[in-house]
Amino acid sequence: MTLRAFGHAAWLLLLATSLVGYGEVSAAARAGFGAGDAPPLPPGLLDQDEPALPAGLGDGDEPVLPTGLDGTAERAAEDTAEEAPAEAAAWPVALSGFLEVRMGARVHDDPYEKRLSLAEARARGVIEKSGSAVTVRAAADLLYDHLEDSLDLDLEAGSGWLDLREAFVAARPAGPVDAKLGRQILTWGTGDLLFVNDLFPKDWRAFLLGRDVEYLKAPSDAAKLSLFTPAANLDVIYTPRFDADRGITGRRLSYYDAALARLAGRDAIIVADVPDRWFRDSETAARLYRTVAGYELALYGYLGYWKSPAGFDPGSGHATHPRLRVYGASARGVLGRGIASAELGYFASPDDVAGTDFAVRNGELRVLCGYEQELVRNVTLGVQYYLEHMRNHDQYRETLPPGQPGMDADRHVLTTRVTALLRGQNLRLTLFGFYSPSDDDGYVRPEASYRITDHVQVTGGANVFAGAHDHTFFGQLENNTNVHVGMRYSY
Repeated sequence: MTLRAFGHAAWLLLLATSLVGYGEVSAAARAGFGAGDAPPLPPGLLDQDEPALPAGLGDGDEPVLPTGLDGTAERAAEDTAEEAPAEAAAWPVALSGFLEVRMGARVHDDPYEKRLSLAEARARGVIEKSGSAVTVRAAADLLYDHLEDSLDLDLEAGSGWLDLREAFVAARPAGPVDAKLGRQILTWGTGDLLFVNDLFPKDWRAFLLGRDVEYLKAPSDAAKLSLFTPAANLDVIYTPRFDADRGITGRRLSYYDAALARLAGRDAIIVADVPDRWFRDSETAARLYRTVAGYELALYGYLGYWKSPAGFDPGSGHATHPRLRVYGASARGVLGRGIASAELGYFASPDDVAGTDFAVRNGELRVLCGYEQELVRNVTLGVQYYLEHMRNHDQYRETLPPGQPGMDADRHVLTTRVTALLRGQNLRLTLFGFYSPSDDDGYVRPEASYRITDHVQVTGGANVFAGAHDHTFFGQLENNTNVHVGMRYSY
């Protein structure tokens, strides 16, 4: 079967299963959708090291984090040996997955990109085998993407006919020690769609085009070692070859090209020189954490490279990933009726310590503060303030090429998230907004998802960008404003 035939078959299969699934809805369940029955109180703030709210920020009294960013996959893999259901004894190998189709289109004419932003079908397969001390797990998507010019496989870039999400072995070699080796999704920190010390790869293309939020986190090929002691817990993650972000290159999203001094896209694809030598271009990240008086406290360290291109080679004109060192801390706990968090990170750029090389990004100080609270039953509000302060800004301005728009010393970003769970929590409505008063631009991300049955869910949403200037982060994306819909059948 050809890939194109597979794509058409997946669409037809998903449509058929969704119709069958819809017929499975009981009369009692349909009657429950009427007015009158108050839905149960939603889960509370997630008890984990992750952000309070979905998609980057959210059991008990806290709101639920979105799929993919709440650390669910990671915890499930680590805890399976201890918390496996009774069926696991009869079925030592667990199989699961989903079929999904997604469509999306731009609402503005973009001379540099196609009108359609999404047109794809994917089939996820997950296989997991757990023992008393070892868990083996693999998760992969077979993908048909109608908009890609080539289906050639590139696991690092996340392109082609296969997206390998997980392939790891997790073990407990000693009582206080856990280890995980292989392809895995990694996440930590306190931010909701804003990341300070979470320096694991992100897939910004997937996120901005309207794929499920779980795809914002790209996989890492890494070894993770965790040590648990009464004094504190320690995570050390070693990535033998640098995993870069899957960022904006012009292939699917237009952007501002400083060299051309205009918006660009498929006519000016960004080519990046990515450090890719095994064991020489490696990354190391560490987190030391413990709970004190009900507050989760953590220290972080990172040694590697800027995850997105933060420099360029004047000779080749290619984008580069300069070296990067990060030192940070975070705190998170109950404050009043909600959850407060704070995080900071000092970004040192060893290739431009003095800030006088215009081809290398200056060092930065990043600060993030957040608060989340349930306003009324099943309605949660989260707000954040984020600051990027550029070090050696005067030197940066002095070496900036003539005519090139420069960055301010301080970039401020405010975010708001409102989440409502309705109709017995089968309907989830989310509105997330970014606004930068320093850049005078913003980004609004509304989304609605409805679970028709236990197996079938439909989703719709939009990515709306606006800005006063073409060269600011959200302003450059204005022509990429899109709407998208999707349907998923889980098994």
